[in-house]
Amino acid sequence: MSKIGKNLIAESGLAPFFKLANADEVVIDAPENRKGDALRTWVRSLSGFQKEALVRSAKTGETWRLVSDEGPYLNGHDAAPCPLAFLSTGMVASFMNEIIALAEIRGVEIRKLKLIQDNYYTMKGSMPKRTMVGGAENIDLQVEIDCDLDDKALHQFLLDATFASPLNGLMRGQLESLFKLGRNGQELATAKAAELDAPLFPDPGNHFDKGLPQAGDLVLMEPVGKTPKKEVVLGTASSGSSLADEQDRRLNIGAVAMLRKDGIKDIQQMQYSPYGTSFRFLSSEDGRAPDANTLISAGIGFCFMTQFGRFVSMLKLDLPDYRIVQDTHFSLGGASGGTGKAGEADPIETHVYLETGESEAVAQEMLDISEQTCFLHAFCRTDLKTKLRVRRV
Repeated sequence: MSKIGKNLIAESGLAPFFKLANADEVVIDAPENRKGDALRTWVRSLSGFQKEALVRSAKTGETWRLVSDEGPYLNGHDAAPCPLAFLSTGMVASFMNEIIALAEIRGVEIRKLKLIQDNYYTMKGSMPKRTMVGGAENIDLQVEIDCDLDDKALHQFLLDATFASPLNGLMRGQLESLFKLGRNGQELATAKAAELDAPLFPDPGNHFDKGLPQAGDLVLMEPVGKTPKKEVVLGTASSGSSLADEQDRRLNIGAVAMLRKDGIKDIQQMQYSPYGTSFRFLSSEDGRAPDANTLISAGIGFCFMTQFGRFVSMLKLDLPDYRIVQDTHFSLGGASGGTGKAGEADPIETHVYLETGESEAVAQEMLDISEQTCFLHAFCRTDLKTKLRVRRV
């Protein structure tokens, strides 16, 4: 099948990821910081399944520009990582942050450390019948480590560190995401999706185009080739497989993280199902590369936006342009932020802007189906655990 849309990411000539030099001129601000870190994420559709995000953090004051694409399974151009890659890399970066910080607090010397993480999702049902639903499953985390803790103490140490991650707040519990809806510049009530009790934010429109890159010499993201193949129950690999009317498939996105000598986390995203390209990310909490919360927030926004594109492509609906403004609220890390507590988060708050010739009822349905099929909104509303394995090296 032919690819959907133009490859605007490649044609732009811009680096796929960069820090904005002029965030204030772009007029993207951060939300009120009510828990420790508050991030505002703008996402717009570029063409086909290509998307661009700007993410501003109240904690760091920084704004990052990131892009996402899909591979052959959605007839995409494969020009950038898929949305789920961002959640996986942000999660594994957050876990590593807390392990390193907790080791320093407790005086544990870690001589070697590597994290191998697998995230799993499901998609089941019929799109024509509106019964298709996205789901999220428990996370597998293998920690390869060299330290002096005995087995029991090491296992408890790693459990404490994973609970300390701010992302723990989205995993542990069942948070229902909240939404505001706009159609052609007019606010609409939501239908099935839970409505946020607040005014609809102003539409960011074309403010994305004002962003200028800050100079930097790091390659923050790049493709590394095809992911090594492995068997995934109900896994998919065929072209266009994610556009099938009837689905019962399982997704598996991996992330392998190591700490460089300069303190930057080097993370390879693995796309086992639907099978595709691996991309390498850099992540850092000191401004040299996107931080964990930025990657997580971008991933949630990108995934939600993909579901709009998928729904309207499969049903041949009119939606030439669409954007969101998403707010995420995280506590500080239990170790990295010194709280000594498990990580917490508030429900995701998302403002949706649709430009469409479809009716108000169809615009409401676009939101409902996109929320219903979004893997990462399912991640938020599902009580998830991290299944931990330890390998001494």
